[in-house]
Amino acid sequence: MAADATTLTATGPDGETVEVRLSSPDKVVWPATDRGAAITKADLAAYLSAVSEPMLRGLADRPVTLQRVRGGIEGEEFYSKNPPKGVPAWSRTTMVTYPSGRSHPQLVIDDEATLLWTAQMGTVTWHPWPVRSGDNDHPDEVRIDLDPQPGRAFADVVEAARGLREVMTEAGLTPHVKTTGSRGVHVFAAVRPRLEFLEVRHAVIGLARELERRMPDLVTTAWWKEERGERIFVDFNQATRDRTLAAAWSPRILSGAPVSVPMTWEQLGGVGPGELTVHTVPEWYAVHGDAWEHLHDEPGEVDGAYSLWEADLERGLGELNFPPDHPKMPGEPPRVQPSKKVAEHWDEEGNRVEPEVRRRGGAD
Repeated sequence: MAADATTLTATGPDGETVEVRLSSPDKVVWPATDRGAAITKADLAAYLSAVSEPMLRGLADRPVTLQRVRGGIEGEEFYSKNPPKGVPAWSRTTMVTYPSGRSHPQLVIDDEATLLWTAQMGTVTWHPWPVRSGDNDHPDEVRIDLDPQPGRAFADVVEAARGLREVMTEAGLTPHVKTTGSRGVHVFAAVRPRLEFLEVRHAVIGLARELERRMPDLVTTAWWKEERGERIFVDFNQATRDRTLAAAWSPRILSGAPVSVPMTWEQLGGVGPGELTVHTVPEWYAVHGDAWEHLHDEPGEVDGAYSLWEADLERGLGELNFPPDHPKMPGEPPRVQPSKKVAEHWDEEGNRVEPEVRRRGGAD
């Protein structure tokens, strides 16, 4: 008979031992595949404990959005931005502001006990903001998602990532890389939190456009999928407020329970992304350690990347599209697919212009 609940012991915020209740530990979260056996709620908790030290380096002191499921990954999926009900007394929250201007508290995960509690609440992927809880408006990380379109192999993404590494290094940043847990690659760099989100986003656009100039047949900054072809999209909008990427060491809500794993640049490409799963990553970590352990030891400056944005402004290149849930921004291109755009319906600022209505009979 399956257990109704079990009690886990974990480290709390001050190093003390805390008990965390895990209900339905035998519930299947990831069904079995040809890559491994089914993964239960208890298995997920054991995985999180095994990688809690490196995973908390990327989560602690940050607002975290929880990607949760009901009934495992084949059931209902939803995101929790507000802290789930029943937040433990030892946990804390931080107030964040969203693109709409509204604000509310968001959970901060500083310790193993809180991490396990979020798993109890059905979390399968953890999405930390690129800011610290003491200053939620000035990012301390530059984050770029290399998103391959259909037809591109992982080796192509690796090539693009190495090109991006060169661009970022020349701009004065120290790039770190991890697999996404899917088909792409995430490239991060620690920066001093001086600039607000919009300025950091512009710096990322500067980096993305420079990479596009160097690798025009491989990468693109085209926001609309119909314009990307088979190129790899350099997702600049991951630098926008309330846009997050899966945490380092976080599983993904995908078949086989793949994990987003930090790597050295030498390791990148040596192992396929589908090989790093909840089943295999604890051993990987035990052997290789955490490639991102020193990510924030010497944060860089955004200035060099931002100067690429300013140079593009002088070339006549301006703003790019924001995510659809973001307010319309000054200078943003029209939010309509290029194939569906009617030129006379849009002004130079990208705002829709309603056509004049002709009245019957021509009367004014």
